Amino acid sequence: MEHPLNLVSFFPMKIQETYLHVIMLAIAVVIITCVGFFVSKNLKNEIPKGVQNFFEFLIGGLYSIGGSIMGKEGLAYMPFVIGLGAYVWVANLMGVVPMLAAPTANMNTTAAPAICVFFLYNYIGFKRYGAGYLKHFLGPIPLLAPFMFVVALISHIARPLSLTMRLFGNIAGEDLVIAILFLLVPYVIVPLPMYFLAIFTATLQAFVFMALTMVYIGGALEEAH
Repeated sequence: MEHPLNLVSFFPMKIQETYLHVIMLAIAVVIITCVGFFVSKNLKNEIPKGVQNFFEFLIGGLYSIGGSIMGKEGLAYMPFVIGLGAYVWVANLMGVVPMLAAPTANMNTTAAPAICVFFLYNYIGFKRYGAGYLKHFLGPIPLLAPFMFVVALISHIARPLSLTMRLFGNIAGEDLVIAILFLLVPYVIVPLPMYFLAIFTATLQAFVFMALTMVYIGGALEEAH
């Protein structure tokens, strides 16, 4: 169920079912691009203040977390991680904005970044270790290597599925609760606490997505034992 006050009702049913999440995703990308452009103009002062202070604190904190999880070599991938987090966060928050809908309430939208993460960290592993990266799938005991390879392969394939379902389930469920509250009591003030919870959930899910991406990249950079 979608938020009752969004753009859904302005599109034909076929578009609602098939392309609405793509339209919302395009809007999210435009929002991120515009905000990034205007914010970047205020981040060039030698003595930081205001917005620059906030963003330096935020980016510095994320880099600190990334360094502790992925190591120094993993910091090269932080722009991707932060960009991914911004994409997920904005897409999540769109569900609480009147006239908009969260594109991450559609499984296709959550699967796309999850698959990108899957291919990226495996690419990083093969780029760093070559065929030796396969040791990550074989375990420490040669006798159990065939069995461990199957288990590890299933585990790695489950990672993008887990990222997809976790994000989709939380955001879709959140939108459903807000929609039900509006249908039962059509006043903004009543579902207001749910809005604050939705903002918290949107932020938390974006951070979890970034954190898991860091963990996967950090694991690919580690030497297999």
